[in-house]
Amino acid sequence: MLIVCLDLEGVLVPEIWINVAERTGIPELRRTTRDEPDYDKLMRARLGILEQHGLGIAEIQEVIRGLEPLEGAAGFLDQLRESFQVIILSDTFYPFAGPLMRKLGFPTLFCHDLEIDAQGRIRNYRLRMPDQKREAVRVLRQIRFPVIAVGDSYNDTSMLAEADAGILFRAPAKVIEEFPAFPVTESYPELLEAIEGHARKLPGPEETER
Repeated sequence: MLIVCLDLEGVLVPEIWINVAERTGIPELRRTTRDEPDYDKLMRARLGILEQHGLGIAEIQEVIRGLEPLEGAAGFLDQLRESFQVIILSDTFYPFAGPLMRKLGFPTLFCHDLEIDAQGRIRNYRLRMPDQKREAVRVLRQIRFPVIAVGDSYNDTSMLAEADAGILFRAPAKVIEEFPAFPVTESYPELLEAIEGHARKLPGPEETER
């Protein structure tokens, strides 16, 4: 049984921090992993901005509750799960993701967590482990599951490289330019066709030695 690992933001749902930036009027929060490859640097900057403006988890969750999956995402995910096992590997956080997971039919999600104080201020973030997307794919392959990975940002490229096949979906031009080895897709039908095409070429576990 082949496993498809999908990024969340930009692949199935809108970018959370961009929507927080638009709702709060703080343009600095528009910066995402599409712009900054150093995730710790990005998150430290975000936490500093939230502290500076007195924003906490309640304000961010209010924005997230108003978001919907990208058009066609729920149907694509349902169709994908008819043929493959699917795991969402994301650098978002469980306190953010709940409302969106409900709208996607509660797919399996591996992500990170936050340290939130009694006043609802976000004091720190806790990574599951460094480069958890790549590590998750590596371990799945180690136990002889073929893996196809899909992402759109700098923080997805290591898992795409680790997978049996990696696919970019609606990635920015600079990511496409810097990682030309990965095929690029722009729509869910195109992405599904690419996944199915790669799946037909991959060996089954009985043919593969890890």
